[in-house]
Amino acid sequence: MRILITGASGRLGSQLVAQLQGKHQVKDADIVGGVSHELDITDYESCRRLVADLRPDIVLHPAAWTNVNGCALDPEKALRVNGIGTGNLAAITAQRGIPILYVSSNEVFDGQLDRAYTEYDRSNPINAYGYSKWYGERAIMQVNPRHYIVRSAWLFAHGGGNFIHAILGAAREGKRLRVVTNEVANPTYTNDLAGAIGRLFESERFGIYHFVNEGAVSRWRFARYLLDQAGFANTPIERISRHEWSRPSLPPEYTAMANVAGASIGIRLRTWQEALRAYLDAEAAG
Repeated sequence: MRILITGASGRLGSQLVAQLQGKHQVKDADIVGGVSHELDITDYESCRRLVADLRPDIVLHPAAWTNVNGCALDPEKALRVNGIGTGNLAAITAQRGIPILYVSSNEVFDGQLDRAYTEYDRSNPINAYGYSKWYGERAIMQVNPRHYIVRSAWLFAHGGGNFIHAILGAAREGKRLRVVTNEVANPTYTNDLAGAIGRLFESERFGIYHFVNEGAVSRWRFARYLLDQAGFANTPIERISRHEWSRPSLPPEYTAMANVAGASIGIRLRTWQEALRAYLDAEAAG
């Protein structure tokens, strides 16, 4: 199968390339260097030409502007990249009868439910990043019926500047740690997410899916478990409210997601605790 992967220099995109290239004919594209094909998803003609040249059997679209604070400061750019750029690919793939898989976010929800969100709960984004991803979802659903929408949350990856790196870096340097207690979601390992995506498109079961490592946790409890597992059990973490952590973009408070649709076709991800331990073991092994 010929697969075009957008955002192939990103943490999830590069993991998709690594996991799929031995089994499929993978074409990688990104706006930055280090990939086979340069692609600006906001440029319709550029997208059209690349898809016409490569003739993929499916497009996997994890490319996005994921800087949530940046999105809050420049919502027009967020919409242009995450929304309109996705709409470009939706239209082009629909014209050619090509399936598309779009990676979305838990932040399409407003965080007001008292239970985990399922795939068909009402989306209601409350910040610019969430709105831009919601726009992308709608662009896909309205234009290309052969679609997969995969929502995930709190991704952690090797070699990236994410929450795990920030917490461990601060602990190593003896810095004061203050972490929010009332933001809850599902920490998700990019390696596990990429594996689930690979199984999903091979199933040809189109629709909306929540692929997250099982179990929901607060930022504080996630950080505490991380430090305990990484040898920093004696490092204290101050508990704070989300309103005490000033930032341009305020995320929804409770966006735990349940994998109902994926589980129904046999695709499950391990618990976030198991995933985190595997991540730490891989980091230690170099």
